[in-house]
Amino acid sequence: MSAPEHEGLRDRPIRTFGRTGGRPLSPRQQQLIETRLDHWRLPQPVAPDFQPLSVFPSARAVWLEIGFGGGEHLVAQAAANPETGFIGCEPFVEGVAKAIAGIEDNGLTNVRLWPDDARLLLDALAPASIARVFILFPDPWPKRRQQKRRLVRPDVVAGLARILAPGGRLRFATDVASYADEALLAFLGNDAFEWTAARADDWRCPPADHVTTRYETKKLGDCAPIWYDFLRI
Repeated sequence: MSAPEHEGLRDRPIRTFGRTGGRPLSPRQQQLIETRLDHWRLPQPVAPDFQPLSVFPSARAVWLEIGFGGGEHLVAQAAANPETGFIGCEPFVEGVAKAIAGIEDNGLTNVRLWPDDARLLLDALAPASIARVFILFPDPWPKRRQQKRRLVRPDVVAGLARILAPGGRLRFATDVASYADEALLAFLGNDAFEWTAARADDWRCPPADHVTTRYETKKLGDCAPIWYDFLRI
């Protein structure tokens, strides 16, 4: 991503993610960003009411992951569900490079990337165009003065409700107790979502199809992981 792209973020709403760059990329990662990102990213610019199935002509549905980190979950889900198109959002350039490596090392063709603020994509997607959304261990912004930066807030929840098709599902996970409370209130505050938990293990234990992420293994939060699955009514 070029310097002008980074500078453009200054004029956008408050950032819900931290740095977009970090330590220097490895030679392979740098090459992937320079030569392969344009192949795997969504078409630019994305037109209003963008239909994601248009870039996955053989897919039955499209799933969206917001904040895919190192891409472990995104790549594994795409490999396990070849009939589904996947869009992964992640502004951190090293994570984007790792995702491209995973996509190409596994010979996947059903993934496209959005290396930018996910909210820009939410605004552009057509209504009811996504069948499933994953938000797994987003930046928790644990300090009280930072919590306004958390992604899951009522306006974003409303955007997610708009793009999810009826019967679609959304999975949220965090290991920060205050974020778990805040997110649950935000989702339940929107009449479009129904919490599917029937017993405590439904939010205490990872779902059967979960793929452990790199961040999850670090156990940096203040509680055991909490899992919320919601149905789009």
